[in-house]
Amino acid sequence: MTKIKCHYKNSICYHKLGFFLKDYISDETVFVCIGTDKCIGDSLGPLVGSFLKKINIPASVYGTISNPIHALNIDKELNKIAKLHDKKNIIGIDACLGEKYNIGEIHIRDYPIHPGKGVGKLLPNVGNTSIIGIVDSSSKVSLFTNNSIRLNLVIPMAKVIANSIAHAYYLQSNK
Repeated sequence: MTKIKCHYKNSICYHKLGFFLKDYISDETVFVCIGTDKCIGDSLGPLVGSFLKKINIPASVYGTISNPIHALNIDKELNKIAKLHDKKNIIGIDACLGEKYNIGEIHIRDYPIHPGKGVGKLLPNVGNTSIIGIVDSSSKVSLFTNNSIRLNLVIPMAKVIANSIAHAYYLQSNK
């Protein structure tokens, strides 16, 4: 398994992530951004999706603030995506819980996302590649509903992820 990680405050984070990601994107790439804006901690995916749409990334993007993909609709949405994009390269993007010292890290991995795993939900795996942002500690009892997760963490992380993807496309086009 291959993976790379960096903290979103690292000044070269989006360059580092984009350089790694360039080998995982193509004209066939589809981004599936998972989460909901009803919970700040779980809004990372839809924020990334909205930012990608805003910058007109040259790929199909599903899961935005206005049209989120979350636990209640993920099966239906993944079925739609599979019909529209048969055998495409899917990259899943989601918020994640981790160790307290990992909060703020962004990880790119060459295996699927397991949405809901951190909160005990059994949902389908998403993607061939995954991008996760660690937004809180898994040791907290209330998990994503915790009021301590701030937009001041989630929005900048989402911007770094979107910029990493844009940078990966730029690097890919200059090969």
